[in-house]
Amino acid sequence: MGKKKLKLYSIIKTFHNVLEFPIEKDFLNKCFYLKSKWNKEFFKNENEIILELACGKGEYSIGMGEKYPKKNFIGVDIKGARICQGALISLEKKLKNVCFLRTTIERIENVFSKNEINEIWITFPDPQIKKPKKRLTYTRFLNYYKTFLSKNGTINLKTDNKIFYEFTLEMIKINKLNLIYQTEDLYNTENLKFLEILKEIQTYYEKKFLKENKNIFYIKFSF
Repeated sequence: MGKKKLKLYSIIKTFHNVLEFPIEKDFLNKCFYLKSKWNKEFFKNENEIILELACGKGEYSIGMGEKYPKKNFIGVDIKGARICQGALISLEKKLKNVCFLRTTIERIENVFSKNEINEIWITFPDPQIKKPKKRLTYTRFLNYYKTFLSKNGTINLKTDNKIFYEFTLEMIKINKLNLIYQTEDLYNTENLKFLEILKEIQTYYEKKFLKENKNIFYIKFSF
């Protein structure tokens, strides 16, 4: 590991809004110490918890954290450099309802308990063109989410990739899930209130794709 990364990881460890769940073999069968205790021991309130998976710099968690101060947000990613940037911005904005967890999505069911999460956001993830089983809406991952998403909880996907979009619709059908809403062009669709809110918060990649005149695909579904 290079000196720059080592320095970065040492900085992350000083941030109270960044948590880490090791991916080494010794921890594979262990549960994260905050599992079932996120509200009580970390956020210290009973507000809803919203999860952003593969959050990158956490633009969505930060944006929603500002817009909804009475909800809690957790951004999850394995890349420490990205999380560091988001965590720093969150601290500068004094967002006590936003935090970040550095771990892999494959370990997510060891982090949260039944009904502990109220909503999931997957914003512009790697479409894994050659590895469909690694897509975050593949059945294996959906089964993870089902272990901790609340009864009326929803999953949101935003992507610029049509293959990923169509793949997710197929996964919803195969797994007999409830499709709530879908659009192949979020920014040129009917003026529904909840869609307008979706347009207010944009990630780095979303802004980039919009400048390139790419369609933004959106799906909302539940178990």
